[in-house]
Amino acid sequence: MLTDSNLSVLLALLAAFLFAIAAHVQHIGLNESNTRQASVLIVGTTAALHRIVAPFTISPEYWLTTATPLFALTGLIRPTLTVPLWVEGVRRLGPTLNAGLSASGPIFGAAFAVSLLGETLNAQIAIGTIAVLAGILVTSIRLKGLARNWPLWAIFLPLGAAAGRAMAHSVTKIGYEEVASPVFVGLVSSTLSLIILTSQMLATGQRLTANRSSSFWFVMSGLLSTGGVFALNIALQTGQVLSVSPIVSTSPVFALLLAILVFRKETVTSRTVATILLVVSGVILVILGSRAG
Repeated sequence: MLTDSNLSVLLALLAAFLFAIAAHVQHIGLNESNTRQASVLIVGTTAALHRIVAPFTISPEYWLTTATPLFALTGLIRPTLTVPLWVEGVRRLGPTLNAGLSASGPIFGAAFAVSLLGETLNAQIAIGTIAVLAGILVTSIRLKGLARNWPLWAIFLPLGAAAGRAMAHSVTKIGYEEVASPVFVGLVSSTLSLIILTSQMLATGQRLTANRSSSFWFVMSGLLSTGGVFALNIALQTGQVLSVSPIVSTSPVFALLLAILVFRKETVTSRTVATILLVVSGVILVILGSRAG
């Protein structure tokens, strides 16, 4: 029997899988284009999908609520800031390592909870945080004789994206108190983000010049990411956040398996594997610690 709990688990797994594929698809497109072009096309795809669904799922009066400016604020953060950071992280670090470091999002969420909401930092959360930091150190410290083909500062790209998503989630949670509509959140935030990203591109004298091949991969990435977001939102509606979050955080594991079994374009080292294991296990400990609290 498919209970709400089982459905939420399946949807969370689907979301994690879609996010992992989206990262690899982005990586393919970036071989022939750049981060700004990718961001506009990915966010544009997300905005278009939300606009198609919106007439069937939202009410016009939503626009007159105080939730609208809050959701607009989330759009300034996510995806306006986080998508370019994520895409650039994929380009410089590769999809697997980028996804592994991005899995630290719940760590930032816990930090916001402790500093802004006064929640208690227990032993599991503390150990989980240490595990994530250890994972970052494993991948960022350059040992003698070990070549690294990306700059050390690049690790802050996925970390910045993760922190931005965590902050946006906090703002969205406030807005949900008045308008509990994931589609409306996506519509407002992605539309505003698309306007900003397009304006930035035009202000620098650029035009949307991505060729047909790279455009295809970026649109596909946008479709996959939007599908992942929808699956995640439904999972959160049918199950508990603390049971859904650890499953969604397995996206780096899916990315690693895809890198090895399907795409075969990324060199997966023992250091990369150690980073992902430490980061994901740390995230799970943080969420378990939150449940214990």
